[in-house]
Amino acid sequence: MSTSNFSLASKVKLSSGKLMPQIQLGLYQMSGREARSSVRWALAAGYRGFDSAQMYRNEREAGQGIRDFLSSPENTEGLRRDDLFYTTKLVSNSTSYEAVRQSIRQSVRACGLGYIDLFLLHSPYGGTEARLTTWKAVEDAIDEGQIKSAGVSNFGVRHIEELMASNPRIKPAVNQIELHPFNTQTDIRAACAKYGIILEAYSPLAQARRMKHPDIVVTAKKYRCTPAQLMIRWSLQHGFVPLPKSVRRERLLENANVGWFEISKEDMETLDGLDEGLVTDWDPTDAP
Repeated sequence: MSTSNFSLASKVKLSSGKLMPQIQLGLYQMSGREARSSVRWALAAGYRGFDSAQMYRNEREAGQGIRDFLSSPENTEGLRRDDLFYTTKLVSNSTSYEAVRQSIRQSVRACGLGYIDLFLLHSPYGGTEARLTTWKAVEDAIDEGQIKSAGVSNFGVRHIEELMASNPRIKPAVNQIELHPFNTQTDIRAACAKYGIILEAYSPLAQARRMKHPDIVVTAKKYRCTPAQLMIRWSLQHGFVPLPKSVRRERLLENANVGWFEISKEDMETLDGLDEGLVTDWDPTDAP
């Protein structure tokens, strides 16, 4: 368990050698307008990492929000593009290498940021050939500078083992999966640890479905924090990279304000014990 004083300045090192912010803003289920404004608010609050996807249909606006901030008087620190970390994801794997390369180029153009810091396969759907062909295309996009680091999302143990058994030239740096005290994904976590793959936690707040759970309420009260802060801190102390989402400015600040308390070993075990395999959206981790 980590004892770091986590903040928006905290970073993790990927297998690619790149540094990635350990608390990022998730842009799932945000309209284009919401994404653009939330990104600007988040940058002003100190966020430096943003998680989009082709499927979210807000790549263009997320990139615009970043560019707007960088060129505005709000950018009092003189931040540049390379101070920020932008993630997006491929909507679907393909057996067509060129189709994947074209999709990557389209995402780079859409965000307008020059390159993508982290590009993920959004799911394992499509079968073995599609997954491995897609990964080859991603590796080549890294070689050409369109992408800096690459990873996967919603990959189960079998998918991870399949990719690693193919002896990829570049191994996945990240697996982004649903992770929170009510879905702890221990098998996938073990597989990722085996290969040095960082875990990103989407829906780290379980989409607010368990905020009133007695153990969450009691433990949050003990640490004088909100249930959301408790769940984000749990994620960080496990070494995950949580992607809390909010379109409200005050919540953006609150979600990241988790450096002033530390959950004890005993309370971490209590929270771990809440696992019920809760899926709040989709679960492709057992896809063929």
